[in-house]
Amino acid sequence: MKFLVVESETADDRAKRRERAGKSSGESFQATLEQMAPGAAVTRVEPADPDGDRMGADAIAAFDAVFLTGSPLHVYDDVPEVDRQIAFMRAVFNSGVPSFGSCAGLQVAVAAAGGRVRPMPERLEAAIARRITATEAGRDHPLLAGRAPAWDAAAVHTDEVAELPDGATLLASNGVTRVQAVEIRHARGVFWGVQYHPELSPGEIASAIRAQGTSLVKAGLASDEAAVEQRARLLDRIQHDPDDHAARWELGVDDEFAYEDRRRLEIANFLAAIPSLRAGV
Repeated sequence: MKFLVVESETADDRAKRRERAGKSSGESFQATLEQMAPGAAVTRVEPADPDGDRMGADAIAAFDAVFLTGSPLHVYDDVPEVDRQIAFMRAVFNSGVPSFGSCAGLQVAVAAAGGRVRPMPERLEAAIARRITATEAGRDHPLLAGRAPAWDAAAVHTDEVAELPDGATLLASNGVTRVQAVEIRHARGVFWGVQYHPELSPGEIASAIRAQGTSLVKAGLASDEAAVEQRARLLDRIQHDPDDHAARWELGVDDEFAYEDRRRLEIANFLAAIPSLRAGV
């Protein structure tokens, strides 16, 4: 299998994430895919950069699947890096290659297909997205096959999908963000995406909330930065021991969040579906 990982981060964002977490978002996604699909050839591209990759639909068609990463990118900003990212995603849709995205990756796909993204109007969703449930359409959709009736997932985002494009099917929601999982059929392509981060470990989420501690306090999600650090430490404990029941109890999470194979279920389901998606089923 040949996979294309599309960085949604700018060069500055990649450098900052490498400094605090050791990898860019694309490098994290690449490592996840290489672990889940041994032997797959993974290529990573950076289309948001001024001198970044400019691939047309024909070049993208050489891959079996495309993966879009999360990032601090705001797709409603009228800036060149956003325009380049959306143009690349339109080429992905035109290629007919199935694609998967998380967080900003979902938002890029929504914008490229004609939907709308906005800043979250009330409160942010950080560290853990709680009580996600499938819609009626999502209960029978292969993206969510095997999911519990309600589940928690790793999440860090300040933007959300305000309006889905034509050809989209809402698959999951929760009380904070209506669009938590979606399928989009646009041009020749099929995209499956989630607002949360099935590719990230608890340790990576811990690193993210540490970097945003001041913002989380300002947003009213934490009483002070010490509370953010305490939550980050609990996430680190689950990273090192998913059976740390004291940490799981304090965070209020179960197997769906603690165990790696459960966190990554949507990616596993997408990987299994690639042949049928490429065949147009």
